Amino acid sequence: MQKLALDDELLLGIQQPARYIGGEINSVKKDPDSVAVRFAMCFPDVYEIGMSHLGLQILYSMFNRREDVYCERVFSPWTDLDRVMREKKIPLFTLESQRPVRECDFLGITLQYEMCYTNILQVLELSGIPLHAEERTEEDPLVIGGGPCTYNPEPIAPFFDLFYIGEGEVVYDDLLDLYIRFKNEKRSRQEFLRAAAAIPGIYVPSLYEVSYGPDGTLSAFTPKYEDVPAVVARQVVQDMDSVEYIDAPLVPFIRVTQDRTVVELMRGCIRGCRFCQAGNVYRPLREHSVEYLKKYAKRLLEITGNEEISLSSLSSSDYSGLDEFLRFLIEYTDCRKVNISLPSLRIDKFSLDVMSRIQDVKKSSLTFAPEAGTQRLRDVINKGLTEEDIMRGSLAAFRGGWTKVKFYFMIGLPTETEEDRMGIPELCERVADMFYDCISKSERTGRVQISASSSFFVPKPFTPFQWASMCRAEEYIERARRVKEHFREQKNWKSLRYQYHDAETTVLEGVFARGDRRVAEVIETAYRNGAVYDAWTETFDPERWKAAFASCGVDPEFYTLRERSEEELLPWDFIDAGVTKEFLKREWKRALEGVVTPHCRQQCSGCGARKYNGGVCFEGQNQI
Repeated sequence: MQKLALDDELLLGIQQPARYIGGEINSVKKDPDSVAVRFAMCFPDVYEIGMSHLGLQILYSMFNRREDVYCERVFSPWTDLDRVMREKKIPLFTLESQRPVRECDFLGITLQYEMCYTNILQVLELSGIPLHAEERTEEDPLVIGGGPCTYNPEPIAPFFDLFYIGEGEVVYDDLLDLYIRFKNEKRSRQEFLRAAAAIPGIYVPSLYEVSYGPDGTLSAFTPKYEDVPAVVARQVVQDMDSVEYIDAPLVPFIRVTQDRTVVELMRGCIRGCRFCQAGNVYRPLREHSVEYLKKYAKRLLEITGNEEISLSSLSSSDYSGLDEFLRFLIEYTDCRKVNISLPSLRIDKFSLDVMSRIQDVKKSSLTFAPEAGTQRLRDVINKGLTEEDIMRGSLAAFRGGWTKVKFYFMIGLPTETEEDRMGIPELCERVADMFYDCISKSERTGRVQISASSSFFVPKPFTPFQWASMCRAEEYIERARRVKEHFREQKNWKSLRYQYHDAETTVLEGVFARGDRRVAEVIETAYRNGAVYDAWTETFDPERWKAAFASCGVDPEFYTLRERSEEELLPWDFIDAGVTKEFLKREWKRALEGVVTPHCRQQCSGCGARKYNGGVCFEGQNQI
């Protein structure tokens, strides 16, 4: 039996000890000393969240298919174990071999959410790896980041040796093969990094020089050597069915955040919402075939024994084979008592027949995202959703027996007015009115419940809103407070619920989303002063961050309140994410004019994604 890194006494003294013991069903066992590459795959959050991430499972399976690679997992220890490890000087370890992370060749960190940045430093420090890439030696693992936050990696660039920009299935094998060759030839760390920079999609921050102008904006971002590319191109899977799926998904011993089988329908989105980074950087929309999905849905359910299957995508309603795949799933899962979850539905594509068949008799709540309370603002953000769509979809839900509807909105969007904000409770009131007007008392199963929640707008790179300004935290809260008051003024107020997100973390997320390398010092200072698990309400302390900004002489409002000029050199401009800057500028102008852009299946808008030679761009529409 494998010896655990933590003894029984320690395990019994911490929360959820199963987070740290490994050995789950389908976890991979190899001899760590017999492989060419040991790769520690890290999700910088607690086990339950990391194990819910489909990307981690995909890469874990892909890497471990190679006989010469051993991919192991590591997660951020919760605060109780963090204290114990520091007191007893226990190095952070991988779950599979229970050996120190520092013994691995690579530490790969998933960058899913900006508010996990201090957890990255926690993982490095507990592993005994120097925080700064420039301080690492040949004895340290190569630290590589991947995921959505790599579309502006600059605020954390000093902590990473390299970044993988794009979809992991494309060139990771090339990177690992290069590493094995250089390792066998006993070449140095720096020689490997220089060579790795030539692989498409690989960004090595140490090979670029950054300078700033007198006004604090970026003035130049240049490679240090002629053979280092000036532009790093995002990597894209062109044919989704060419990708091997998860051989044997890991089945945790404990309940995780998303405790279900997840099947990815497609990548990308046709809609073009102007605030949505994922909808832009994952272009073009590329679908799995129905036959591919049938094969893997059956396989995954049989292997895991899960009681629920979720169909994952940015907009599930837009999957062209949805009806056929659902008919198959309904037939397959019915006798097996497996529930089907279909998130990311658009209310304008709401199918009463489909939802009636896949939800049980309890009729759990339906969730839709109008994002804005007025048609004017929905046109600004290019939601492509009318009030008629919202009312028709809600009425179909009520007639189907649902009495609980959740609506997601956003506060602080560009051009937003008081009228737009007051439109949130007024829209919810009209939906509640419709229930009482159109559903007879004999048909009702209780009072309607309309739950609305607001997040606060964060401009993200590679969106048409990347130039937009944000609000101060106090302004976000005041706007949300007035919305909440207006909810209480509605005649159906007892049927309405409203809540809003934390504004302090929103503003900090905004700094990280569009920051440059100068922000790294702030992150490190806050971490040194105790900041960790900033995505968690119970551990987030805004005063630490205010002190860190002041200590480092960095003004957060430079990154949040300032509207950028379209001519400004942005920290992420060296990345080719597929969508062109010209397209984003056009969409920014159309947003300010309140003009809607048709979605990709209606008309090509010339975003630049056609160069990938696949997906929706070649479904036969008229091209410009």
